[in-house]
Amino acid sequence: MTALGTSAEPFAAPGPPRPEASPVLRFGAIGCGDIAGRRTLPALLSTPGTVLTCVGSRDADRAKALGRHFDCEAVAPYEALLERPDVDAVYIAVPSMLHAEWAAAALRAGKHVLVEKPAAANHADAARLFAMARERGLVLMENFMFLHHSQHATVKALLEAGAIGELRTFSAAFTIPPRADDDMRYRPDIGGGALLDNGVYPLRAALHFLGPELRLTGAVLRRDRRRGVVVSGSVLLAAPQGVAAHLAFGMEHGYRSAYELHGSTGSLALSHVFTTPDSHHPVLRLSRQDHREERVLPVDRHFVNILSVFRRAVIRAEDVSAESYAALRQAGLVDEIVARAETFTV
Repeated sequence: MTALGTSAEPFAAPGPPRPEASPVLRFGAIGCGDIAGRRTLPALLSTPGTVLTCVGSRDADRAKALGRHFDCEAVAPYEALLERPDVDAVYIAVPSMLHAEWAAAALRAGKHVLVEKPAAANHADAARLFAMARERGLVLMENFMFLHHSQHATVKALLEAGAIGELRTFSAAFTIPPRADDDMRYRPDIGGGALLDNGVYPLRAALHFLGPELRLTGAVLRRDRRRGVVVSGSVLLAAPQGVAAHLAFGMEHGYRSAYELHGSTGSLALSHVFTTPDSHHPVLRLSRQDHREERVLPVDRHFVNILSVFRRAVIRAEDVSAESYAALRQAGLVDEIVARAETFTV
């Protein structure tokens, strides 16, 4: 495993722009769970320069139903979709523990890959995937759509302008209520539990704002005795300058999706940051010693935005190596959290 705090393996520099002879990127979708059906595939249908050629399922009847819903062809099984010459890129939304397996299969088939987060359950698998993509000249991206919402660029601009002075701490939480007993998130063989399902969101946000050199200083995990998966946790990270990141996640809580940044002269806070609806106007709360204000930010379509970024990376060879680097750092931190956390079985 690449040690955190050291430089990861280099990413190839972006090559010359690919010819625009075929500017439309043709997608096939493997696995159509909740986030795919509600958000990603509808966004794909409205993203300029992308088309949904087909959807795939293990079950032929399920595939047909999905095809009718999204007005495209249906394919079963998954392997048949990967063989199609009219599919340039594959969107993968199978359960978390299966992401690496099907991302690798798609890359071997010569397809570009947009995979739901995380790309892999551990650093070794993630490193193999990104190496495979580089070797084949293919684009591999995690579908961390929230990073592409304009509200976070606004926060970064305020930080750089000194709106809250020098940054001291970052805190983030993504928690959801308990799911149905048969929810795949509770299955260790395919779902992997809360750390892989929603814990990676605040982890990726911390990397986004504090940089890739974060290191783990402590973690607590709660593991469900009956199901054998982590259902919640808390993580403490530290940046090289001593800025701390406090993260919380889980699926045994009330819903929370927020982060706060505290500096030497004030603080910034946002809610609904990880699953922001397209119609939502984010409200940024800025506080200083004798000043409080709320700024209503514009709506944005972060699912469309990331699909546009992915398309440009494929068609124009735009550089997404920074996202690849962050994905590897995240995978390394997940490994460390699993290995070093104090775990309570409940």
